[in-house]
Amino acid sequence: MRHPLEFIPADARKPLFFTFLILTLTLLAIFQVLDKELPTDAAPNGILSFELAGNPETARAITDSWKHMRLWLGAASSLGIDYVFMPIYALALAFGSLLAMHRHEGWIRSLGAVAAYAGFAAATFDAVENYALLRVLLGEVQSSYPAIAAFCAILKFGLILFGALYGLAAWLLPKR
Repeated sequence: MRHPLEFIPADARKPLFFTFLILTLTLLAIFQVLDKELPTDAAPNGILSFELAGNPETARAITDSWKHMRLWLGAASSLGIDYVFMPIYALALAFGSLLAMHRHEGWIRSLGAVAAYAGFAAATFDAVENYALLRVLLGEVQSSYPAIAAFCAILKFGLILFGALYGLAAWLLPKR
């Protein structure tokens, strides 16, 4: 399997990785600021609690706890900015796996392509998750949207973890 970014010239890969990594870390810091007021009794982990609510009752309790307009707008803003974040973290993971995989041969190298596609799949699940969460924020709580969001969030986090662990492990393993 070919890595989706192998067409990028070798001398541009590392600068692009660090660019997307810095953008990823910057947006994570912005999310920390945006989400700092979102933890409530119903959502102890803020937006993460909302992403993993999984059912209408829990989602309703969370959205009710965010009835203050500033909190509702904070949640909506966080979800909106997340659409910008998705391709950025996917590209950071993909470039990281591209750099790491070229240190190896065989199955470890092949797994790098899988890790890159996992990052893009994570961003796709993230987009579906955010759509479902926005529908809940707009009042469609008594629906399957909380379950869809939780399912997509779990897959997203798993795929991101896989991509990050691959990149780290493949980079730390002795070069072959």
